[in-house]
Amino acid sequence: MTAFAYGLGTLGRDMLAAMVSLFLMFYLTDVLGISGAELIAVTVVMVAMRIFDAVNDPFMGMIVDNTRSRWGKFRPWMGLGALLWAVAGVLMFTDFGVTGWGFVAVFTLTYLVFEVAYTINDISYWGMLPSLTRDQRQRERIGVAARICANVGLFSVVVGIVPLTKWLGERTGSLQQGWFWFAVLAAGGMLMFQALPLVFAREQVLVDSGNTGLKGLWRAIVANDQLMWTTLGMTLFMTGYTLTTSLGLYYFKYVFGDEDAYSTFALVLGVTQIASLALFPLVSRYVRRFRIHLGATAMMVLGYVVFYFADGDLGIVAVAGVLLFAGQGAIQLLMVMFIADSAEYGQWKLGRRNEAVTFALQPFIYKFSNALATGVVGATVVVSGISDAASSADLDADGRLVIKVAMMGLPLVLVVVSYLILRARYRLDEVTYADIVGELRRRETPLH
Repeated sequence: MTAFAYGLGTLGRDMLAAMVSLFLMFYLTDVLGISGAELIAVTVVMVAMRIFDAVNDPFMGMIVDNTRSRWGKFRPWMGLGALLWAVAGVLMFTDFGVTGWGFVAVFTLTYLVFEVAYTINDISYWGMLPSLTRDQRQRERIGVAARICANVGLFSVVVGIVPLTKWLGERTGSLQQGWFWFAVLAAGGMLMFQALPLVFAREQVLVDSGNTGLKGLWRAIVANDQLMWTTLGMTLFMTGYTLTTSLGLYYFKYVFGDEDAYSTFALVLGVTQIASLALFPLVSRYVRRFRIHLGATAMMVLGYVVFYFADGDLGIVAVAGVLLFAGQGAIQLLMVMFIADSAEYGQWKLGRRNEAVTFALQPFIYKFSNALATGVVGATVVVSGISDAASSADLDADGRLVIKVAMMGLPLVLVVVSYLILRARYRLDEVTYADIVGELRRRETPLH
């Protein structure tokens, strides 16, 4: 029941998160039609706010770790964050009828609330994962369930956002209203599915390390070298992945020349990524994690190369997408497990258990990498000429090349560098982790 309830909790979360992280820029440029000056201002705001919010994530982790309540330390923050997140998510796609600096001011305030709410919910949700079990296989099963459900939520948005916003727009009078009601549906789904882990997920690893102060917060992060190397590797990887997904709709509209083909492509990717996640527990029985990481990285590199030279052929583009997202699904799950295992490593090395602080680095990674990717996407839109183009016919060959390099070339480099860093510095393989857990069990006096 725990794996089922916890996993389903990600469905609505990732629907709303995907709508903002992957499609907000497209909504602003191609639905609202904001001016070039507004686009530059909004891009600066999004990058600055994501970096600022990312830096604040560890402090939220400290607050969660210091929480003592009858509902545990995670549930109160999960519930509050989910409620605020749903409201802010709807407001992000609400047309307030203002332009110029008024629009920038309203956008900044709304985006701030969205980011803070996301932080509260995300850190408490993922921070709960290490407390559900210490068994690596069970943790993988729970992580797989969560990542599969997250990707179902994400790709339901990726596949459905173009046709559904058009369909809703036809019935509500405008494309902007179509996007608004799509956001309402995503927010409602998020609240519904977040109720499941709030009610049914139960913490099993209960170790009271006392309150964590600012000094303890700093030490729990910086002195945990395995967490630090995972953070660096995952930030590079997620920056590349986010660039590819964020530029996808632009690619199909302005390079491939068929915006509607994006939904078909996204469906193939979604099925591929979910299949990759579902097969992970079976593969990990026979193949060590580090070898899985190598194989998945090689698939992604091949996928990017095929994608770059697949101009105009949807079949070849689909093959490239299968390679990319089969590898991506495995790597993203591996990195979640790397962070989770760092909680035990930190407890073993430092004598304190800080699950929420440890997992605060995951939303930090997502936000910081998203901020970097947003900056590159914004620059790509301006440099390529998309901001002045209405269709693929209005974009020259140099503009299309800029999109391809930003979407495929740069991410390929980031994925390879990420792999090299982790293979050189991350050492919590299956044997090492089992030895650490055995030592911790000998040290601890269980609370129950």
